[in-house]
Amino acid sequence: MKAHLTRRYLFSASHRLHSDAMSAEENAATYGKCNNPHGHGHNYTLEVTVSGPVDERTGMVCNLADLDGFVHREILERFDHQNLNCLPEFAAAVPTTENLCVRIFDILQRGFGLAHLESAVRRDHDEFVRVCGRGEEFGNCVIC
Repeated sequence: MKAHLTRRYLFSASHRLHSDAMSAEENAATYGKCNNPHGHGHNYTLEVTVSGPVDERTGMVCNLADLDGFVHREILERFDHQNLNCLPEFAAAVPTTENLCVRIFDILQRGFGLAHLESAVRRDHDEFVRVCGRGEEFGNCVIC
């Protein structure tokens, strides 16, 4: 039987939405208050869903310790309490909600092989914005 396992993680980070390819006026019109030169912070909720057959011996899709260790090491240590604009992942990309989710999904997809990455990322920007990603469709990032 195939089962799904979802684990929730929390982290905080700051960013400024600004594109060097646009003028100051275009940035202000596009990003509004999120273009504040001093940036601003968010508390993020990340949900990772993996799936696979339930192992008859362990009764698990995957060991939570393995998933937790990977997410802590590869995602939380990288993004928690960081200014996203200063990270190499965003040297050439605006650290929008969508771009952050794409980066997280890529890290998970490349690195966690102990279970199938099902609907890997749901990142709550605030109580009004949520970005979701599911497998190959994630390249077309869905805001839900």
